[in-house]
Amino acid sequence: MTIEEELFRRTKIDFNKIMAYGFKKNKSLYKYSQNIMNNNFRVDIEISKNGIVKGKVIDLSFDEEYTSFRVKRNIGTFANEVKEEFENLLKDIKNNCFIEEAFIYDQSNRITTLIKDKYGDNPQFEWEKFPKYATFRNKNTKKWYGIIMNIDKSKLDKKDNGEVEIIDIKLEPTKIENLLKLDGFYPAYHMNKKNWISIILNDTVSDENIMNLIDESYSYTILNKNNTNEWIVPASPKYFDIEKALKNNNTLIWKQKADIKINDIIYLYVGQPYSSIMYKFKVREVNIPYEYKDKNIRIQKAMKIDLVTRYEKGKLSFSKLKHYGINAIRNTRYMPLTLSKYIDKMEK
Repeated sequence: MTIEEELFRRTKIDFNKIMAYGFKKNKSLYKYSQNIMNNNFRVDIEISKNGIVKGKVIDLSFDEEYTSFRVKRNIGTFANEVKEEFENLLKDIKNNCFIEEAFIYDQSNRITTLIKDKYGDNPQFEWEKFPKYATFRNKNTKKWYGIIMNIDKSKLDKKDNGEVEIIDIKLEPTKIENLLKLDGFYPAYHMNKKNWISIILNDTVSDENIMNLIDESYSYTILNKNNTNEWIVPASPKYFDIEKALKNNNTLIWKQKADIKINDIIYLYVGQPYSSIMYKFKVREVNIPYEYKDKNIRIQKAMKIDLVTRYEKGKLSFSKLKHYGINAIRNTRYMPLTLSKYIDKMEK
């Protein structure tokens, strides 16, 4: 990485300010020159319309470019002095004509702005060891729904290398399987690959598509209007007759998974031949010791759930759920916010 690339890698140019600084426009370039080292050398700076900065140091005694200061090892005292004055000029231009940005890629910074505008969440730089990694947390629940990281691309694709920025987001596993067939999507770096996916932020995937996916990731961090979580839980009528159990008692003992808490809402999805959400329960008690095992199921802890609502078969069918991003219900999963709102409206 050159001196210029290192200094300006997380900045955005303000073209009005560079003109005020003294740059002159020449076709598609902005140029500036200044003498250094007691007028024995001249620095020529060029900035492209894309904000790419390049500099040269000219030895005025010979009218030749001086490059010794760019050697990274074992340069002499004089070359170090030239390098220092060159860097000081670049830093002054940076401080007066550029805006500091959080990330390297334009798309990373655009997505950050879109997240702030939509959810009111700023990036959080939480790790001293990885100072440029930023998490996005729901400010109410403190749960992550995105992480921007700068990594070497070889960590995503062994056939490629070079620094890239990615965002990791949480999605439904079947959706991840489908997205991984498309350009710009990779198995999640540094996160659970079943539930998270990495998206490269180099404009391969549009801002709109990324934000639509972030909406789903964000939905997993939201509490409902009663400040509880909502879950979709699969049930098989082959192994358990729910309706028969409910004839005697509206409270069921059910296998507990995930971080389910008291007062959470459980939507019971009943498999074939129904293939629909058919019951809504409220969690009364959790973490009940319950040892049970057969060829179909193993239970180590259970919860008590109280029936709240029955739904007509087909009203919340699997085909309906697919419209809300649900492509499979194999395990307990969060209820998407959009589907929760639809059910609330349906119940009124």
